[in-house]
Amino acid sequence: MDQPLVYIIVLNWNGRDLLDDCLSSLQKVTYYNYRILLVDNGSSDDSVEFVQSQFQRVEVLQLDQNHGFAKGNNLGFEYAIKNSAEFVIFLNNDTKVDHNFIEPLITPFIDENIGQTVPKIYYADEPEKIWYAGGRINFWTGNIFHVGIRQKDREEFNSPASTDYATGCCFAMRASDYADLSGFDESFTMYGEDADLSIRINKNGKRVLFAPGSKIYHKVSASIGGAFSLSKIKRKLLANFRIMLKYTQPFQWLVQLICFPFLIVCGIIKYFRLRFFNK
Repeated sequence: MDQPLVYIIVLNWNGRDLLDDCLSSLQKVTYYNYRILLVDNGSSDDSVEFVQSQFQRVEVLQLDQNHGFAKGNNLGFEYAIKNSAEFVIFLNNDTKVDHNFIEPLITPFIDENIGQTVPKIYYADEPEKIWYAGGRINFWTGNIFHVGIRQKDREEFNSPASTDYATGCCFAMRASDYADLSGFDESFTMYGEDADLSIRINKNGKRVLFAPGSKIYHKVSASIGGAFSLSKIKRKLLANFRIMLKYTQPFQWLVQLICFPFLIVCGIIKYFRLRFFNK
């Protein structure tokens, strides 16, 4: 049986030092009918020249400026769909993938009710620890968070299951479904795009599936200052606020108004705990 064409879209902005690991791992995958597309968001660090010289199999879409995460990926999708992509996998440039990561993401789409799949994601520097094993959205508290984060991998994280959202670090979709939803909402500048997309998938009557048979490794937030970045926590809180503004009901807002200051305090505590105690 012929394998459907899968386009792996890797968005890059001044990530020259990350691309060797990411693209080298992608060239070792076992799925044969796939293409790799590097979407370069106007880098100034010779990323494009490096890829063109070292990874001739990788297709490059060179953009004139940094269009941000949402629009950059949408432009990459437009390229992929013009080149007959049946499925798309969006992948951060600060990742490495297992050689068989594609099949467990694509196979579930035999079920028409599946709208999106997402792998199990580990910390690259602590590969026994989970970074993502599912996502939860609480419309009462306004909290959006990863399941299993910073926990050691164990049996409970090995079962496929519906989840509230797929992280933008890596996920797969039918190209037709992504087109029907008009892709990422480009009004999000950083963070929140992924949760917003998954919410729209659910509202469209399809499921988001955590597929732990697919495994990747994430150099967490390498492009914006690392896991301890205070700017990252601030951006995520603001993105969560936008998600809640867009989707919650008025009576849920009353509860969120009470909870939001506590989320800010928890975010600050989390920053200092991670920054100084790595817990």
